Amino acid sequence: MIHLETPKKFTGLVAQAHQVAAQMFRPISRKYDRDEHAEPKELLMLASLLDGMSAAGGGGGAGATGASRDRSADTGENRNGSNLSTVLGIMELCWGDVGLLLAMPRQGLGNSAIAAVANDEQLARFKGRWAAMAITEPGTGSDSANIRTTARLEKTESGEHYVLNGEKIYVTSGARADLVVVWATLDRNVGRAAIKSFVVEKGTPGFELARLEHKLGIRASDTAAFVLKDVRVPKENLLGTPEVNVEKGFAGVMQTFDNTRPLVASMAIGLTRACLERTRELLQKAGVSIDYSKPARLQHAAAADLLRMEADYEAARLLTLQAAWMADNRQPNSLQASMAKAKAGRTCVDVALKCVELCGVAGYSEDDLLEKWARDAKILDIFEGTQQIQLLIIARRLLGKSSAELK
Repeated sequence: MIHLETPKKFTGLVAQAHQVAAQMFRPISRKYDRDEHAEPKELLMLASLLDGMSAAGGGGGAGATGASRDRSADTGENRNGSNLSTVLGIMELCWGDVGLLLAMPRQGLGNSAIAAVANDEQLARFKGRWAAMAITEPGTGSDSANIRTTARLEKTESGEHYVLNGEKIYVTSGARADLVVVWATLDRNVGRAAIKSFVVEKGTPGFELARLEHKLGIRASDTAAFVLKDVRVPKENLLGTPEVNVEKGFAGVMQTFDNTRPLVASMAIGLTRACLERTRELLQKAGVSIDYSKPARLQHAAAADLLRMEADYEAARLLTLQAAWMADNRQPNSLQASMAKAKAGRTCVDVALKCVELCGVAGYSEDDLLEKWARDAKILDIFEGTQQIQLLIIARRLLGKSSAELK
């Protein structure tokens, strides 16, 4: 049975993550929001500290957006492992600043993709390196199965390589990361079953940074676009099996999403809590108090709004903890991962905008972080699968329909 309290072995990690968020992230949050594309130098020293926090948490990093994979023997006992510790740490750090978390060295979404499907040799080889993830392409939108970037196996005297050609956009931390996990197809005629992920080292010939995007929010994190022109990747850098299994289809790709979607949901949870706490403070200063012993209909309209938003926040938080706990206990969590991502993403956007509205001038001006949080919130309902995609996946899982049957 899942326990809803923070496990005792993670309380220290959560406390440390909150301290980092309050004392390091919050003070520089506005600075790097205004100075887009500037590298947050303060995070370089912090990265070493968070590596130590990862060890203290039993495998999952308080700052890690890439959850590690538990390969220990299945004892049949309930365990609180790396996935749960990671989402708890992310919640605290994103209470401080989402963009700064995404800008943390060695903590990219690509690390989670590696953890999901890499073999032991690859895990050892890429350990400690910062990996971004490149999925989206111009014209493909949310349809990851329509990826056009190609990978062709080429055998030469120097060995076997995959040759990649294509274009990738919206790569979070792409310019600063050491590695980029690029999704490409081995055979476009086969469809989604042929889509594989390849680890591309920065500096590989033909792997060209096209531009850095200017964005609505999370400006502390760089978002890159790449062009791939005959990029030669060692055969050993393919994640998972090179076999194209039409029956298994998109399973390897979905396993990656099952890892990353609870992480993005936890980012939204942290930002939502920040908005709620700040709004409660400002309402109290204005003389609006919240009485948890009375029904919402008997309280001030603003207090009633806050109670409703807090209920949505708790629902999203528990869904996220459930998805992470299931992953730690080797239970299929694809449905729960999408439910957590859908609920947390939508809640974060709705709460952030409503808090701006309730706080008036304080919420809309740059004197407070609420206006920044409202801008940061939107991406959390978009990347790693939009709200609409999540609802589609949830419907398929609940109804037992395939992607061909329910589009």
